[in-house]
Amino acid sequence: MTDYLNPKKIIFLPNTAGCFNSEDALRTLRLAREMGGWKLVKLEVLGDKKTLYPDMIETIKSTKILVKEGFKVMVYCTDDPLLAKKLEDSGASAIMPLASPIGSGLGLQNKINISLIIKQSKVPVIVDAGIGTASDATIAMELGCDGVLVNSAIANAKKPILMAESFKNSVISGRQAFLAGRMKKLSYADASSPSKGLI
Repeated sequence: MTDYLNPKKIIFLPNTAGCFNSEDALRTLRLAREMGGWKLVKLEVLGDKKTLYPDMIETIKSTKILVKEGFKVMVYCTDDPLLAKKLEDSGASAIMPLASPIGSGLGLQNKINISLIIKQSKVPVIVDAGIGTASDATIAMELGCDGVLVNSAIANAKKPILMAESFKNSVISGRQAFLAGRMKKLSYADASSPSKGLI
């Protein structure tokens, strides 16, 4: 890839997708560092071939080792706030909770947990996996995520370029809505028209 894409112009992110144990993940990222000098990496240690859910015990173990070796580790994880905090405490550079299973397109299944992770994190939170369409990205950004990682939703769209553009717009819109601060949710009606001076 480096024969065609200049690593000085494009950031490469070595990834351990397809690794099902700590040893394979560590070996993959160490090889990537030797090949290209890359220290910013994405760690995925999968636990199950059907769901592709992360094995969090192996993920935390791998994170600690990689951080000690000088890597900046962006970590794919479950949407469990307690485990996300353990990853941050282990030195993760970014927390990447899944929205739903990889490639499922189901969108955010647990907005409450994602919100809890965002509120407690001092590192970037990037929703990774399960995003199906642009509105899913908007929701993630409105919650306060720092970004979304999208692959299948664009690659499997009928018009991938148009879908990619849609995602760009949705991320911008969601971030702006977060920064603007949404109105308070009420469990009752609150008239927006003035009640004084009526006939």
